[in-house]
Amino acid sequence: MMNSEIELPVPLQRCAFFLDLDGTLAALQPRPEQVFIPEKTLSSIHTLTQAGIPVAVVSGRRIDDIDHLVKPLQLPAGGIHGAERRDYSGQMHRLALDADLLTRVGAELGAAIESHPTLYLESKGMAFALHYRQAPELEDEARRIAETLVERYPQQLTLQPGKSVFELKPKGASKGAVIRTFMREAPFDGRVPVFLGDDLTDEAGFEVINEMGGLSIKIGEGSTVAQQRLESVEAVADWLCGLAEQAGNARVEQED
Repeated sequence: MMNSEIELPVPLQRCAFFLDLDGTLAALQPRPEQVFIPEKTLSSIHTLTQAGIPVAVVSGRRIDDIDHLVKPLQLPAGGIHGAERRDYSGQMHRLALDADLLTRVGAELGAAIESHPTLYLESKGMAFALHYRQAPELEDEARRIAETLVERYPQQLTLQPGKSVFELKPKGASKGAVIRTFMREAPFDGRVPVFLGDDLTDEAGFEVINEMGGLSIKIGEGSTVAQQRLESVEAVADWLCGLAEQAGNARVEQED
């Protein structure tokens, strides 16, 4: 059941927000570089942060890509499903994979898709994403290619299915793990976490949020462990706008 009037479990000022990007803040596009976040959404996030409410982006994208999409904002972020993280102070933390291994995996993936030009291989530095959005009939082949590589390097890589994509990421990286790490640090610690996401990659985050007594919100259809749902990226924009209005009104009252 979709709910456009989701209520927070505690007052807004006691919350900390974790936001997925593709499919949550921004509509999915045929290729990752075509994605953009509506100005309305960026403005709402800015208002929340100006009111002292912590907001982090947790995405499968690299942090460099996240920064490009949320500029002029610069937010705490978990990139590549938590394989890299920028904390509130701006310090970077990374799960390292051997450079030779990454070169080898990239070459093997590239060779495997040579006969399938409609498959798109995206290198994320510490991970790879095999997209089949433009060739849905090749889902099984894309899965086979990705699974073969993970089986070849089981100590270093794990497979993360998503919407029209199979990602090969460092073992141990997950959105749940990176949210848990953020919640041990200021200014997130002691707050009630709220996480919005749309994909299979977000389910680990929902599980952690539920364990912590927070609010988990699934965007769109599909099976989920999330407690609530919003219908679309547009519904997310409207919901965040409502929270921003609350935050703005609270700041005005404090100044008065």
